[in-house]
Amino acid sequence: MSTVAPDRTPQPPDPSSGPGGAAAPAAAPVKQRAWKYPVVYSVLALASLLVFGLLAGGGKQTTFTFASRNDFFTIPPLPVPSKATCVALGLVLVVLAAVSIWATFTRRRLGVWFPLLFGIVFVFAFLTWSAAGAGRMPVTALLAGALALSVPLIFGAMCGLVGERSGIINIAIEGQLLAGAFLAAVVSSALQNPYAGLFAAPIAGALVAVVLTFFAVRYWVDQIIIGVVLNVLVVGVTSFLFSTVLTQDPATWNARQQLPNLPIPLLSDIPVIGPVLFNQNILVYLMYVVVVALQIFIFRSKWGLRMRAIGEHPKAADTVGINVNRNRVLNTLLAGAIAGLGGAFFTIGSGLAFGKEMSAGQGYIALAAMILGKWNPMGALFAALLFGFSKNLANVLSAIGTPVPSQLLLMLPYVVTVLAVAGFVGRVRAPAAEGKPYISQ
Repeated sequence: MSTVAPDRTPQPPDPSSGPGGAAAPAAAPVKQRAWKYPVVYSVLALASLLVFGLLAGGGKQTTFTFASRNDFFTIPPLPVPSKATCVALGLVLVVLAAVSIWATFTRRRLGVWFPLLFGIVFVFAFLTWSAAGAGRMPVTALLAGALALSVPLIFGAMCGLVGERSGIINIAIEGQLLAGAFLAAVVSSALQNPYAGLFAAPIAGALVAVVLTFFAVRYWVDQIIIGVVLNVLVVGVTSFLFSTVLTQDPATWNARQQLPNLPIPLLSDIPVIGPVLFNQNILVYLMYVVVVALQIFIFRSKWGLRMRAIGEHPKAADTVGINVNRNRVLNTLLAGAIAGLGGAFFTIGSGLAFGKEMSAGQGYIALAAMILGKWNPMGALFAALLFGFSKNLANVLSAIGTPVPSQLLLMLPYVVTVLAVAGFVGRVRAPAAEGKPYISQ
């Protein structure tokens, strides 16, 4: 019986095999080039160079002024030639846009510093162009007003962040801000003490959160619907009480009470940033503490780990002994208290009496700031500051008599809101279990 000898002809190596015939690891997927941002940078850079610089009229100056609380470190007014300055800044923006194109082509990642630098240069070019020959541009007043308008947005964004990191969608931020403003005004007026209103405001926000968690956690009602209903409910209740109680005896129930400014020694004397950051009332200082504390505790503490666990994978959290629903309730109540503090800024923080619907949609913009900040406290902080700056910029430019139509400037924060919600800011991923009720086994 004959046998067939095996074929011992050398075979070419398999390209999919590694050394020694072992299977080679699969090649890493090639990172796709994203041209969205280079295109945006290029359009903005060319628009700045042409509109603000080359096509603008010459022979005008823009004067920037800087306020300070210390006469020994005052900065004198800074006059600059408008057209030449805008052309120079436009060329800088063109160079930055070219850097963005190069980074995208070579698949290099630019840090957070790049959009911040581009934004600062672009805003400075816009301010130089818009204030050309119109008067002085008060830089310190512009920044101080932007911070003041951002305070409710920052508190609201922190509220939404804590709730959604825990798995609860909080559309009711608008109602919590309004409730905080209402109770702060009533309590401070009745007791003739703005600090009493400061203690009452978080209680109002937490009470709204009680209703939200009651229906969302216990009865598994759609959380978006609950939030919208709560906003309408708070608007209706506060408007009714305003018309029937507050207006009947405003001296008792709706008198203006304002938290005094508490300048921090030495720090408040720093030129420009001193009056802006360190000559504020206690509510603003509380905002600093809340943002820093959340940034640390959410990512560096057991409480933050549990919060992220119940928002991302509640079943796994329950498996290791974390009470998912109880933690969701407690975190949402804390979030409501934070929003109530933000509402207090509308009344006792600004020295104003309560008015109907005075929150004016700030809760929805706070949600957009949270999304723009990608559910990160520091990111939400900068997003809220962007919205506040755009709002105050319209006020300042209108005051100095700029030729830019104020209606266009008033649209800016809402345009930014739409772009943020539409995902233009990049890929954002919400916590995986947000809005999904958890049924313990």
